[in-house]
Amino acid sequence: MLAVRAFIGYTTSFTICFYLTNALNSQKQNQENMAANKAGVELATFGAGCFWGTEKFFRKQFGANLISAMVGYMGGTSKTTYEDVCTGTTNHAEVLQVSYEPNKVAYGDLVRFFFRMHNPTTLNQQGNDRGTQYRSVIFTHTKEQQKIAEQVRDEVQASGKVKGKIVTQIQPADGLQFFAGEPYHQRYLEENPGGYCNHKLYY
Repeated sequence: MLAVRAFIGYTTSFTICFYLTNALNSQKQNQENMAANKAGVELATFGAGCFWGTEKFFRKQFGANLISAMVGYMGGTSKTTYEDVCTGTTNHAEVLQVSYEPNKVAYGDLVRFFFRMHNPTTLNQQGNDRGTQYRSVIFTHTKEQQKIAEQVRDEVQASGKVKGKIVTQIQPADGLQFFAGEPYHQRYLEENPGGYCNHKLYY
């Protein structure tokens, strides 16, 4: 009986901690989303394999200079779920969408870091993750972003810092909608430091 009570107590404590953590994460995300709606803020969207690691690396690199960061899905035509995207049949990619103020963070710096923190030469693959949902992709939100992204790609290719041909897709986000990932995916590695991550800085 004592063992049963101890187990129930442990389970209850774990459940309470789980829901409190999720509530705090939701509060943080809501605060970020509200801040992202002010004038002068721009969006940038990157797919670099599993979105857990992409978010972790961008938050660590740019910190408070990012107004918001949210993982989700983009590239397909309809609202989706993580389970559906994992089938590789939705045309969605796992992406990170950030909002920022150009006078604090240059779009070119975001793109340069994007190329550093994943392998842009592997088609539809990052490490052990394979499928079109893990493709290397930049969804651009303005013509200026398209121009900068292409320039940075060519700059990185010519530098010799990456081995092989860059296969990153750079495409306008026109007509495409960003679908936010499920709440448990947001800040995942912040709450689960030992969770799966195959990203690293390549140079």
